[in-house]
Amino acid sequence: MSDTNSPTILCLGSHFKGEDFLKSCKSQGCQVILVTKESLSDEEWPWEAIDERFFMPDLTKQPDILYAVSYLARDRKVDRIIPLDDFDVETAAALREHLRIPGMGDTTARLFRDKLAMRIEAKESRIRVPGFCPIFNYDDIREFLGSVPPPWVLKPRSQAGAMGIKNVESEQQLWAILEELGDKGSFFVLEQFIPGDIYHVDSIVSEKKIVFAEAHKYRQPPMKVSHKGGVFISQTLPRNSGEVQPLLELNKQLIEAFGMVRGVNHTEFIRSSQDGELYFLETAARVAGAYISELVEFATGINLWSEWAKIEIADFRGETYSLPAAMKDYAGIMICLARQEAPDLSHYNDPEVVWRLQKDHHAGLIVASKRQERIEELLNDFSGRFELDFLAIAPPLDEAPN
Repeated sequence: MSDTNSPTILCLGSHFKGEDFLKSCKSQGCQVILVTKESLSDEEWPWEAIDERFFMPDLTKQPDILYAVSYLARDRKVDRIIPLDDFDVETAAALREHLRIPGMGDTTARLFRDKLAMRIEAKESRIRVPGFCPIFNYDDIREFLGSVPPPWVLKPRSQAGAMGIKNVESEQQLWAILEELGDKGSFFVLEQFIPGDIYHVDSIVSEKKIVFAEAHKYRQPPMKVSHKGGVFISQTLPRNSGEVQPLLELNKQLIEAFGMVRGVNHTEFIRSSQDGELYFLETAARVAGAYISELVEFATGINLWSEWAKIEIADFRGETYSLPAAMKDYAGIMICLARQEAPDLSHYNDPEVVWRLQKDHHAGLIVASKRQERIEELLNDFSGRFELDFLAIAPPLDEAPN
């Protein structure tokens, strides 16, 4: 049984991530339960921070996950349910609804997972979005094709990142894709392609207020890197630049409109190269992937995973969350698929290199400095070297691996 000082936190992990969240919960006196996939049982989870572990073939399969967690709740008072991965956001919401546990419910969670729902909500909240059309009524699709010139992008409504996105150059190509999709077509949304620079804002929200937000810019659109290969690069924006404040203001408007109460958030925007306006692309109620949390921490000293845990526990205990003092340094990250199983990054030995990725067939590092100009210099230098030293290209994934 839990009490006001020792809540029981059940974490869902469809992918191996969130170690700092688990550690932070344990360090604050929580009972920590991890429910993860059988295929992840050999990963290096921080077992010392986990009181109980349970493995399932698939955390998204209903009603299996609902039955399993309800069974656990027979002799455990579960106080919070946390999704460690984007694919767990809707599952966690459904479990909260069923067990009547506080936190984001089904309706709000859909806004942070379903690309169609988030576009409709943003548009209704007067936030600019690229033109889009659901894959429901074919007359509506024909009207969209006649009013919005190609190219377009066909996006899965509930995949993560760039997975499953298809570039569409003509009406004939679209109808052929929809014919192939058949009954699965309604799980996609058709969107106007807008060229431009893509940004991400990573936020911490406490009691409906943004207490921390950091703006970064991708060197190349993630979809381009995913589909055509290349080096993934993101970097802190100059804090005194004219790009930052409009992003933070639009991010604030979005989070308020979507009704997020507490937690962490990753949102992407694009500045159109055609009209110069900012458009909302997508959002997620979780810590960003691609090691962006490490990027944020080396620039600011703020660990998004740890702070998320603190917010959830403070709410349970009826306490007020307080953000630690944040640094205002700069950081940049670059990652690519590598030809080598264990790439050697030892010759990237500038003092600003503060982190190296340890993952088979991946090369990656983070640079940090008090000077944004130095980050720019290093990324310019390293990006070309990464392509020569490591870069491999693989076909994009249509869906997350099991």
